[in-house]
Amino acid sequence: MARPKHPESQMMSFGYRPEWSEGSVKPPVFMTSTFAFKTAEEGKAFFEVAYGLREQGEDEKLGLIYSRINNPNLEILEDRLCLWDEAEDCAVFESGMSAISTLFLEFLKPGDTLLYSLPLYGGTEHFINHFLTEIGVRCIGFYPGETKEEVMARLDAQKAGDKLALIYVETPANPTNDLIDIAMCKEIAEAYSTSERKVYLAADNTYMGPLWSHPLQLGADLVLYSATKYIGGHSDLIAGAILGGCEVMQRIKVLRTFLGNMPSPHTCWLLMRSLETLKVRMEQQARSARKVAEFLSEREEVEHLHYLGFLEETSPDYAIYRRQYSSGGAMLSFEIKGGEPAAFRFLNHLKLIKLAVSLGSTESLVQHPATMTHVGLPNEMKQRIGITPGLIRLSIGVEHHEDLIADLKRALEAG
Repeated sequence: MARPKHPESQMMSFGYRPEWSEGSVKPPVFMTSTFAFKTAEEGKAFFEVAYGLREQGEDEKLGLIYSRINNPNLEILEDRLCLWDEAEDCAVFESGMSAISTLFLEFLKPGDTLLYSLPLYGGTEHFINHFLTEIGVRCIGFYPGETKEEVMARLDAQKAGDKLALIYVETPANPTNDLIDIAMCKEIAEAYSTSERKVYLAADNTYMGPLWSHPLQLGADLVLYSATKYIGGHSDLIAGAILGGCEVMQRIKVLRTFLGNMPSPHTCWLLMRSLETLKVRMEQQARSARKVAEFLSEREEVEHLHYLGFLEETSPDYAIYRRQYSSGGAMLSFEIKGGEPAAFRFLNHLKLIKLAVSLGSTESLVQHPATMTHVGLPNEMKQRIGITPGLIRLSIGVEHHEDLIADLKRALEAG
């Protein structure tokens, strides 16, 4: 029996055959809104599956109907994304927030409880506390380092456990690299699940991308990505993705059909291009990140470096790190002495590294979370989760590490 190919090899051709498109080695961009049926019976069968009126047959393929429902570029992309996480199915969206909001709308209704980890990406936190709460969803946060017993005691004290519907975690957390134990969260989900009501666990894996962590294999029911970041990787598109088992993904895809928040064929084509280089990009970024972290760890201007590759065995997060991740990643954050004034002087003197709020791209990016991505958080919350006036978040790109270090050194010394 032939050995299965590695995902990075399959990214070149999986889900596509050149003979489908005049021998074109790469899939063309299918710029069409609608597709013709061979027969009326075929059209009926396609719609029954697309609208969730019946289960898809074992050997039945979801036929092409309309590009709001499916498109060849979308389907090939989703097939290839499944390979990295060994997922049964995938749904791609027009943005990371589209993926996140669709998940929440599908699995939460008024009266339900959402349990979520802190800190979160600012957009996610805003949707939770300025939309879900307003439609009657009870939203309860928990912090890194809290035990299962402490989290469950909080749910029980608020009489929220019997209405728990979804646990949502972001790990490593943005922007502090704090870790959340996925296995612990799975135990909480199982503790509150009943034969009539399952509690689902979803994990935002954007910080690690599909290369360095696989939450589905750690117990999560769903894994989410801002595909704008490492998956897209070139700062030239916006997209999101959710992956999981067929049953939960069917629910996600049906809602996506009616919300209409899938990406364009061109965006899908660009993402397929990016997947071909995902591993080489991310591995280079991780190597450079370690070199940059080594430099920053020795600078007197820097304190409290948050880099997973330097976790000590005595750290309570070390066991989680070893269990959940295969790399220290390419994201780091650090405190610069002198608070906001020193942070701004540093940011304003960078030349090679761009001051911008995204991450995971080929170019290195830096930002100030307290006044940018997490500006909407109350000051007391920022302080509790470590988003201080001196905190800098750095996303390492594919530039040579010596050039990045020279840029950082010059900016640090300018203060």
